[in-house]
Parts: sequence; structure tokens; C-alpha cells
Amino acid sequence: MRRRRVTTAAACGLAVLLAACGGGSAAPAPSPSASVPSPSATATPSPTPTPAPVWPLTGLPAPSAADIARPALVVKIDNTGGAEPQLGLSSADLVVEELVEGGLTRLAALFQSTVPPVAGPVRSVRTTDAGIALPAGGLLVASGGAQRVLKALDEAGVTVLSGGGNGLSRDHDRPAPYNVMLDPAEALAGLPTGAGVPVGPYLPWGPAPSGGAPVAGVDVRFSGARTSSWTWNDGLWVLDGDRAASGDVFGPATLLVLRVAVRDAGYEDPAGNPVPETVLVGSGAATLLTAGTAVEGAWSKAAPAAPLVLTDATGAPLHVPPGRVWIELVPDSGSVTLR
Repeated sequence: MRRRRVTTAAACGLAVLLAACGGGSAAPAPSPSASVPSPSATATPSPTPTPAPVWPLTGLPAPSAADIARPALVVKIDNTGGAEPQLGLSSADLVVEELVEGGLTRLAALFQSTVPPVAGPVRSVRTTDAGIALPAGGLLVASGGAQRVLKALDEAGVTVLSGGGNGLSRDHDRPAPYNVMLDPAEALAGLPTGAGVPVGPYLPWGPAPSGGAPVAGVDVRFSGARTSSWTWNDGLWVLDGDRAASGDVFGPATLLVLRVAVRDAGYEDPAGNPVPETVLVGSGAATLLTAGTAVEGAWSKAAPAAPLVLTDATGAPLHVPPGRVWIELVPDSGSVTLR
């Protein structure tokens, strides 16, 4: 009998112990008001969206990132009566007009998103072209140039494609020196991988500015020998006396007029005319003409390879709406007359 009582007591002790450890059904349920900590959730960071690719020379959407990594060509094209008809301009992304000797002008046509079967007539380089070509990748196509100019461009990091080959040939149906023409596809095919790719947006692309003064046209006077007169018509700027071939006109949606200093380049052309040099570094007044309005502002450029910075009259950033742009580098001695 005593041994049995000991066994019963042990069993009772075991039951109490199990209940105390929570292993039995007798364990009290937690109070509804009791706070039960939950495992901390680990936040998953949202992936940074990849910016949609845009063409650096127009600011317009591009098919892919691989497309905007294609090289760009900056082609020097004659802009006198002997150049007619100019070929290939309708395929350009952007065009720059600059002063040359005799008060005349020359064009730098920039191609990347599309290239024409032929462009020209191709003419010689100027030291100003470093500031035009370097932000576009530094590939400049020309018929040649003065040795001092070619040396300066080389030291600035500009690659000049000229002479025999490089897609250049003579059209014997045209008179010299207006007969050097370019096959852009052939020029691009001979480039090393990665050459001539624009380093970033060529202009500060963004929404069109508001508050511009309505204008019907503008007369940009480079000299007594050259005035570029533009008229706003049906969403495009139309150049009076355009020298491009019929159906091959550039047709910009925006004009950007920059007032620039001009100095003596220190040499003469074969006809004995002093060669001017446009200074495309520093700062000056700017006029942005788009959507039939004109906005006054200022431009600045820290170095030939640096991007162009635009500000409005208050000093706030001035954006250029995406599209095809014609840039006028008009001398301070010239004039800009809005109509």
C-alpha cells in the first residue's frame, strides 16, 4: 500500500510539472489583450527605372540604348550659291550655321539617327568646329583645312575624316571646289568600335518654355553678305532662299540664335580673305524661337567639349523642346531682328 501511494504522488507531481511547462491541455490561454510580437518584415527596395533612351542630338525617343550608342558625323557643308543643290540635309538631326571668310557662312550638319545616301558638297574645317563636334562625339568630316587648323583640332581631340577614302569622293558633274561629296555609310563603316559616340545630350532638352513673345519670323544678319531670314509656317521654320535640293530641306522646329564673339583666325584663304574664327566658349545672349514664339536668354559654354548651358532672363534653366534644331552662331557685329 505504501509503494502505491508513492507512485500516485509521483504521477500527480508529473502532471503538475507538465501543466506548468505548457505541455498539457490545462495550460491557460493567453489573454486576448496580450501583445504578441510579430516577425519584422524586410522591405524590398523598388528597382530604379531605367530611363527611356533618347537621341542625344534631337532629344526624341530612340528605339533602344544600342541605337543612341551609334557614332555621329559632323559634316561641313558649303552654304554659298556654288553649293546648290545641297544634299542630305533632310536626314540631319541638327544643323549649325557659322561665319567664314568673305562674310559668308558654312554649315555643320550633324547626323546620327538617320544618314542620307549622300551629303555635301563637303568643305574645309575651322577651329570653331571643335566646340561643335566634341559634344557630338568628335568626328568631323571635311574636304581638308589649313595645317594650323588641323593641328589645333587634333590637339583638342577632334578626329577629322578627309582626303581620299573615308566615304569622300568627287562628283565630276559639279565644279570644284563644290564637288566633294560624302557617302556617310561608307565613312561609318571604316570607324573603330566606339568611336564618335555623343557624350550626352547635345542641348538641354526639356519642355518648351512658356511666356515667349509671338513672332512670325526672324532675320539673322551675319554680315553685309549674308542674312538668314526665317518664317514660321505650319509648325516649322522656313528658310528664305534655302539652297537644299527640292525635297531635301532640313525644316527645323526650333531655332537657337547665339550671339558670339568673332576674332581673326590669323591666316587667309586662297583668295586672300582674312579667315574669321567664331569663339564658341564663354557666354553671350541667346534667343530661342519655337512654336511661333521667341524667348530671350543667355548661353554659356565652359570649354569646347562642354555642353551648352541656356538660361532665361531670370537666370532659370532654359530648355529646348525635343526635335530638330538649327543653331545660328551670329557675330556680335551682326544683328537679330524679330518680325
